Amino acid sequence: MISALATLAMASSVAAHATMYGVWVNGEDQGDGRNVYIRTPPNNSPVKDLASPDLVCNVNGAKVAPEFVSAAAGDTLSFEWQHDNRNDDIIDGSHQGPIITWVAAFTEDDGTGPIWTKVAEDGFDGTQWAVDKIKANNGKQDFTIPAALAPGKYLFRQEIIAHHESDTAFEDNPARGAQFYPSCVQIEVSGDGDAVPDQGFDFNVDYTYQDPGIVFNLYNFDGTYDIPGPEVWSAEGGSGSPAEPSTAPEPTTAPEPSTAPEPTPSAPVESTPAPSITTLSTVVVPTSAVTEPTATAAPETPAPEAPEEGCKLKRRSRKSKRSAKARRASRMA
Repeated sequence: MISALATLAMASSVAAHATMYGVWVNGEDQGDGRNVYIRTPPNNSPVKDLASPDLVCNVNGAKVAPEFVSAAAGDTLSFEWQHDNRNDDIIDGSHQGPIITWVAAFTEDDGTGPIWTKVAEDGFDGTQWAVDKIKANNGKQDFTIPAALAPGKYLFRQEIIAHHESDTAFEDNPARGAQFYPSCVQIEVSGDGDAVPDQGFDFNVDYTYQDPGIVFNLYNFDGTYDIPGPEVWSAEGGSGSPAEPSTAPEPTTAPEPSTAPEPTPSAPVESTPAPSITTLSTVVVPTSAVTEPTATAAPETPAPEAPEEGCKLKRRSRKSKRSAKARRASRMA
């Protein structure tokens, strides 16, 4: 009797679980994506251990799907959840909780590590949980690809967190704890955006049992619920690695303070005066040389006078001799 009840409880619990079936792009069904463009787990069981790599993309997280969904930045995506197959009960109504959507650059591994950025979230709006809404919307949870998202291949991860047993942490009682239903979808995004997701969220490190959005009493709370993880990424153009690269070039121009060359030109300028001094001294020499000949030329004027005075003396002496002879002759006579 006890085993029968246990089996029934297990069956009803399994019946309550969920898995992702496919994706819609702007209202167009992309078909059954399980093991096609979704890294689909082997069953719809939850993950509860925050240290497990399965927390990120589920049990087959490292099994790359063969295809990608094509979508453009700004498109509306609808991730469709079901219990096992399309148009079934989706998930049990008792599994209330938030639905959170993340993005990371495409990777072929299991998605672990600080690579994730939150792009959408829906928790408790005061009257309804996000799980209530997907049940009313045929299993679909809509969100918009950020219009500024840079083109490329990505993993989009969406998770349902069921809080019907999360009043106790899994680490304290593995039979209880929050139930995580993660699923990773391969999407190739087109467009001309330049925003690169940059939150660097690591599920195995940043989700903790101290988080009030993970250890949470669904049946006794004040009507407010803090969704775990960071704020939704603003996705502004150039906000992530692009802004930094554009800043990186600036340091390259800064090194142009190798205006060390400037001192070099100034040094030569100082040596320029030296040659100019040499030129001046050269000019001075010729000037003095010209002056000296001029001084020598001055004495040439008295030189002619000296000979003229000598001639006059000779003429006078000759006259005096003649007159002396004349006087002697007259005496003899």
